[in-house]
Amino acid sequence: MASVMTDNIEETARKAPALIRYLDEGEFVTRRYVSQGAEINTGDYRDYPVVVRDGMPLRDHFSLDTHGFVIVKHATAIADFHDKSAVDAAYQREVEALVARLTGADKVATQGWMIRTSGDLSARVQEKVEGYVHSGGIQPPAGEAHVDYNELTGKHAAARVYGQAFPDGPGYKRYICFSLWRTFSPGPQDWPLAVCDGRTVSDAETASNTLFVVDEFPVGDALTAPVAGEDEMIAATIFRYREQHRWWYFSNMAADDVLLFKFQDSDHSVTWRCPHTAFHDTSLADTNVRESIEVRGVAFFE
Repeated sequence: MASVMTDNIEETARKAPALIRYLDEGEFVTRRYVSQGAEINTGDYRDYPVVVRDGMPLRDHFSLDTHGFVIVKHATAIADFHDKSAVDAAYQREVEALVARLTGADKVATQGWMIRTSGDLSARVQEKVEGYVHSGGIQPPAGEAHVDYNELTGKHAAARVYGQAFPDGPGYKRYICFSLWRTFSPGPQDWPLAVCDGRTVSDAETASNTLFVVDEFPVGDALTAPVAGEDEMIAATIFRYREQHRWWYFSNMAADDVLLFKFQDSDHSVTWRCPHTAFHDTSLADTNVRESIEVRGVAFFE
């Protein structure tokens, strides 16, 4: 864990009470199963009371390589993020151009997008799904402290994405797997995204959480039954609670605010990952249902 110097400006931030879900202590088979409109985790989790600092009044203070996240203004040409064809046609190109500018990367390629909402998805959960694909749909907010990749998954994702997007490219020396997150419902949001200063976490409190995309959720022992080759499958990093974790959010985000944060940076001399999760913000009155869109991708430095 990198040493974190307490910055006086950070101590001026308003603090919101929150419960953040972490993996409990102990050894578990940790997996995340996702289907249309729903996600479940194996393993035991517990909600811990924490404070989440409001970074909005300090927004210019944060930097991607120091904190693992940064917030900027970005106007989009997308009028309706529920218009799938419009998002497919234009939004990912917008994101690629923006991330190239913010990171200085030589090339950026996106991997798809997802809308998340704190609204009622029960009708979607009841729909029968065949061949569900975990992209371009609507899911609930994230439920636990996590980073969407572990190191092996990030390394494989970068190689795959570069080979597909830039088959004639010269190769890359560094990559950043990222998410660009935007809320498009009115603020304040009831379940905003919290991001953790990546300098305050270490490998000691982590575990890998294998991703299984399914039409129907397994039940009983089938949830944790051995799966051949699981160590090589796509997996996230999940976290156990530590008091030093330093959480932030940006209250009242508008549609032209975007939050860029790292899943994995191959350069570990800088802050290289950013745990994140949704939390219920009870500190502000008259909150609204959260609707947001995230785009995942990889920035390459050749």
